[in-house]
Amino acid sequence: MIELKNVQFSYENVSALKDINLTIAAGESVALLGSNGCGKSTLLKMLNGILFPQKGAYYFQGDEVSKSSMKDATFAKRLHQKIGFIFQNSDTQLFCANVYDEIAFAPRQMGLEEKEVRKRVEDCLRLLNLEEFQNRTPYHLSGGEKKKVALACILSMNPDIIVLDEPWNGLDPKTQRWLMNFLKELNARGKTIILSTHNLEFLEELTPRAILFNEEHQIVADQKLEEILCNEELLKEVNLVDQTYRYRV
Repeated sequence: MIELKNVQFSYENVSALKDINLTIAAGESVALLGSNGCGKSTLLKMLNGILFPQKGAYYFQGDEVSKSSMKDATFAKRLHQKIGFIFQNSDTQLFCANVYDEIAFAPRQMGLEEKEVRKRVEDCLRLLNLEEFQNRTPYHLSGGEKKKVALACILSMNPDIIVLDEPWNGLDPKTQRWLMNFLKELNARGKTIILSTHNLEFLEELTPRAILFNEEHQIVADQKLEEILCNEELLKEVNLVDQTYRYRV
């Protein structure tokens, strides 16, 4: 479904991704691991057509995703319908006057009839237990509530792939556990899950496969998660854990 070949990307001559080769199949659940600034967020933005390879190529379902291809409105619309992106900071993607309109925004942009828009919004409100918040202003919600609204906005498009950047940041332990279980359920229903995180606590329940970046913005391991978590020296080398780390067998 997703393929990156020899991808490179830099911000003003500062490398963010270097020689990235990666394939992700439909229905997988995959974690991107690495220290701050290693390139995880840049890669996720590239998967969603926000950034584009400066060298190499990114293919989605066999079609190259580039500045040129994204100028085609039909192609861009298909990509954004298929891939939903949850930003690390929910405030980044919430901008409407109330929760109902927030969730309705993307289906309306798709040109759906208002009857279908209303059905999708109501389904998402019910799925995420947000009915009582539908007339509330997103800005005034808690961090966990904002995360649920951001998820509802994406699910209203019924994407095949859900991409999340540091999804557990800023959430209390109860909401973190809820989110892990919810993502696990979505994956069981056939959704592809791709996420970046520093939080290793829930990954064994959610992501069988992990992709590890070093501080030189390269992929140094693409293996079963358990194999990576067992490799203490490698995790310390890439600055993901400190010297006290011990994997719990």
